[in-house]
Amino acid sequence: MKEGPDIAHIAALIGDPARANMLTALMSGKALTVSELAEEAGVTIQTASSHLSKLDGGGLLRPRKQGRHKYFSLAGDEVAHVLEGLMGLAAGAGHLRKRTGPKDAELRQARVCYNHLAGDMGTQMFDSMMAEGHITLDGDDLTLTDTGALFAAKFEIDLDALRKARAPLCRECLDWSERRSHLAGSLGRAFLTRFEEKRWAKRDQKTRVVSFSPSGIKEFERLFQVN
Repeated sequence: MKEGPDIAHIAALIGDPARANMLTALMSGKALTVSELAEEAGVTIQTASSHLSKLDGGGLLRPRKQGRHKYFSLAGDEVAHVLEGLMGLAAGAGHLRKRTGPKDAELRQARVCYNHLAGDMGTQMFDSMMAEGHITLDGDDLTLTDTGALFAAKFEIDLDALRKARAPLCRECLDWSERRSHLAGSLGRAFLTRFEEKRWAKRDQKTRVVSFSPSGIKEFERLFQVN
């Protein structure tokens, strides 16, 4: 008798091309309607509803109703973490869904990975914080140090509030384009939020691109220097 988690069931849910396209679209962190997800998947609304029901039943989605519309988002960081890892495996094996386009370079520089910063600038932030001793990695455990806590506090991040939340404070997430780590968890989300609040950066909800202003890039480079 086989025991343990049924990874085949989850893999089958993700593995369908239409469902994979829907899940990828939700990596922007934005909740989408059935019709919007149907367009992303290239299927009818009826077919999309069937796919979404299966994903919801598998625990991969969080449905919410507002007015006449029903919105879907990823169930949480855990799902996004798995999807980003699968993207890295697919890219590393050469399994790309389409040729590179004009947005490809922008996606590789900076993009949203569910709710935190990914791409070249995301890995630079992670590398800089590691080099400065703000975060340490022991096996699979990523920890915020005392100096890291001071660093985050100076950037006006409320660590007490983050620590009260259910989500992990720090998580290492494998970047699919850089094949290196970027910072996930509630701290990663908080940094991206502060970049937006300070108007250093702005998200493109349709493409997942995070566009930094010239002054934002200058401040980012000053804050996260890498030798």
